[in-house]
Amino acid sequence: MKDKNIKEKANWPVTILLIVGLITVAFPLYLTIVIAFKQPSEMTNSIAGILSLPKSFSLGNFAEAMRVTDFWRSLGNSVLITSVTVVLSIVIHSLMGYTIGRNKARNKWYNLAYLYVVSGMFVPFAILMMPLVKQTAQLGIDNVVGVILCYVVFYMPMNVLLYSGYLVNIPIALEEAARVDGASTWRTYWSIIFPIMKPMHATVAVLTALGTWNDVMTPLVILGGGDMNTLPLAQMTFQTQFGTNYNLAFASYLLALLPILIFYIFCQKQILNGVVNGAVK
Repeated sequence: MKDKNIKEKANWPVTILLIVGLITVAFPLYLTIVIAFKQPSEMTNSIAGILSLPKSFSLGNFAEAMRVTDFWRSLGNSVLITSVTVVLSIVIHSLMGYTIGRNKARNKWYNLAYLYVVSGMFVPFAILMMPLVKQTAQLGIDNVVGVILCYVVFYMPMNVLLYSGYLVNIPIALEEAARVDGASTWRTYWSIIFPIMKPMHATVAVLTALGTWNDVMTPLVILGGGDMNTLPLAQMTFQTQFGTNYNLAFASYLLALLPILIFYIFCQKQILNGVVNGAVK
């Protein structure tokens, strides 16, 4: 037992960093909520006018933002693209991670394939943007299908890296025992390995969903000019060459934040397990 007379010293550098980090995250969120409930007449150029609470909390900005952005249709498009992307990413990338992760240590070709796939993380989107626009148009997939396929490819390097690293914590003896019992590699994967990787599935799902949900550039260059808007594309309506309607824009941002926040809360426990297990070899 610890001696009651011994006082534990506070780690002030770490405490200060945590406080600064909390302020950095909480302050923009506070501004977003306050401005979303304010009327345009309450917005002044002074700092006090921006930071002050609204005189009366009204949902008028949210109703108008939903009307301007055609919220339910844009929300449906975003949910469709994000959901399909997450499902395809979990299925395809986990298979790739399993195949590469189990063979790269003993086969140089799998190791080269791993390095090739992971190197895609260092390719900036600006280099791929114009070729993607031309290729999707020529293939006739300059639509939702093309956007989903692009996302599946974009998140492949990161997800394969996560899955192959997580496999280190799964004993290969489980697969050997399944083979002794007569199970094929395919059956072994879906019956044993895939369920064990549930924490990593949740981690991949949230990271992929966050990137897909908030992305603007990919739908903009592929779906640009069409009527198939995602929420980030629809929110660009508030920005014009003459200014930005911050009240409606921030109200729309809060509406777009809620679905992905709820999704994260449901997956939070599995994400923590995936991070802890992935950090221990």
